Amino acid sequence: MSVKHAISRGVELGRSVIQLGLKPAGRLAAKFRGERLRVGQPARTVQPQTFLPVRYRYFRMSLRGLAAQLQSGGFRRFGGSGSPRNRAVFLAFGLGVGLIEKQLDDDRRSAATCQEIQAVFTKKKYCSPLKCFNSGYKLEDYVIGKQIGKGSNAAVYEAVAPLSVPRDRESDRCSLNDQPSEDGEVATGSLRSPSSSLGIYPLAVKMMWNFGAGSSSEAILRSMSQELVPAGPLAMKQEKEEQIALNGYFGEVPKRVSAHPNVIRVFRAFTADVPLLPGAQEEYPDVLPARLNPEGLGNNRTLFLVMKNYPCTLRQYLEVNVPSRREGSLMVLQLLEGVDHLYRQGIAHRDLKSDNVLLEFDSEGCPRLVITDFGCCLAQSDSSLQLPFNTMWVNRGGNSCLMAPEVVTAVPGQGVVINYSKADAWAVGTISYEIFGQANPFYGAGGLDSRNFQEIQLPALPACVSADMQLVVKLLLRRNPNKRPSARVAANMLHLSLWGRCALANKDSAGMKKLADWLLCQSAVVILRGCGPSGSSVEAELQRCFLSNLDLEDLRLAVSFLMYGREQGRASIMSL
Repeated sequence: MSVKHAISRGVELGRSVIQLGLKPAGRLAAKFRGERLRVGQPARTVQPQTFLPVRYRYFRMSLRGLAAQLQSGGFRRFGGSGSPRNRAVFLAFGLGVGLIEKQLDDDRRSAATCQEIQAVFTKKKYCSPLKCFNSGYKLEDYVIGKQIGKGSNAAVYEAVAPLSVPRDRESDRCSLNDQPSEDGEVATGSLRSPSSSLGIYPLAVKMMWNFGAGSSSEAILRSMSQELVPAGPLAMKQEKEEQIALNGYFGEVPKRVSAHPNVIRVFRAFTADVPLLPGAQEEYPDVLPARLNPEGLGNNRTLFLVMKNYPCTLRQYLEVNVPSRREGSLMVLQLLEGVDHLYRQGIAHRDLKSDNVLLEFDSEGCPRLVITDFGCCLAQSDSSLQLPFNTMWVNRGGNSCLMAPEVVTAVPGQGVVINYSKADAWAVGTISYEIFGQANPFYGAGGLDSRNFQEIQLPALPACVSADMQLVVKLLLRRNPNKRPSARVAANMLHLSLWGRCALANKDSAGMKKLADWLLCQSAVVILRGCGPSGSSVEAELQRCFLSNLDLEDLRLAVSFLMYGREQGRASIMSL
């Protein structure tokens, strides 16, 4: 047996012994290598799954103990003998063990690099472009303008507070009247020209419609508490926070999501008497209280939310614009970053659609997307994102057309639980079709049904869409959530595709060192420039989100998915 053959046999045998005899250690090694340990088979892409915490010391002790047994002749337990051939094989096995230990040491250094970069960027908190103002806890503190949107449970008006600061970013391109959305609702914004009143009215006031919550402030806040999930720490007067137990729809105190560039921020939340605002009698007479409309069904008081005023919704923008290839990728990436931010804080939106995404432009004209409308969200105190589904009356969320398969196919019963951890990521996959100029395949009379569609039925994206972007959408729309990447892994894939292609040569130890070097360079660039390579603040925000959420496991998994997709692409080309 040649030395090369002996080393090869030894490494294979070492891997198989670890897999069969040291299963916990084998799983840990598989996690760090980003591939399954299989003898005689090529590495395959790892499917998203939950791993145990890393224990380097345990793994090392297991390997060293096994090596000591082999040195003392214990290799006969594995079928070995004293022949020179078998001694060579097991000598090579020792070499294989050493290589795996070296891999773990490299992984530990890479993990430390990720943690150090993450620590730098998590210290910098996102701040709203609107300066804080001390007033605004009463409806009388605002000057209300015209209606800019109306949905199934609220109307939205432009507004200004005397001490609020106008926005400094808007570059809108056309005018568009409000139109009904795919599911019958009307969007909460309108695409307006630069000469519109956005500069005069930098805020938007959302007036909720109160049918059955009663007219006391306590009852209103308890009934509509999910709307307060994106509220800032000063959104309500402190005495209100202390006096009222905000019990949400599911009987738990709602979580408050921290500020993020791709998630709406509620600056003020208060209750007040329903006023007769412009267009009320014509647009929504039935929800007015009897004192304003004798035939109205609404209560006298309701909840008001004060937010930033945005030019339009994503749906409205896409009706009159076709994003470029790069802009489309950045828009999908922003949705994934927003969904990942919610997931990390134990929140599932559950009604993600292009009507519930607001849009503005940065100074370079790049679209910035913001997830809004949290009325259907799941925000449990235990952050599990698992909803007991023991009866059909449990609310599973909003738009049924874009419900993930694991949600829409759930059958109520004793002990049944719906896991929402990847449901919003699936919805992002469906919205991606709209972003790239196609109809959402799950809308319309002839659209696919998420309850029974087959992945092979998904329409192809336009040829101009990058292969990596098409791969991400394909993975996000997998029926099985265990095979679907999380929003974080999918976002990492797009980050690497957009800015880290030079670091994707391979995924061995040399490739990971190159990737770590690229991460350090990227960190320095973001800190020094303060904006993206093209001068876009949207790109800078995305890069900071990526660097502040670095995790070695998620990064390896993203690399594995990308490498798998490229190998599949090369195989398809060669088969032609």
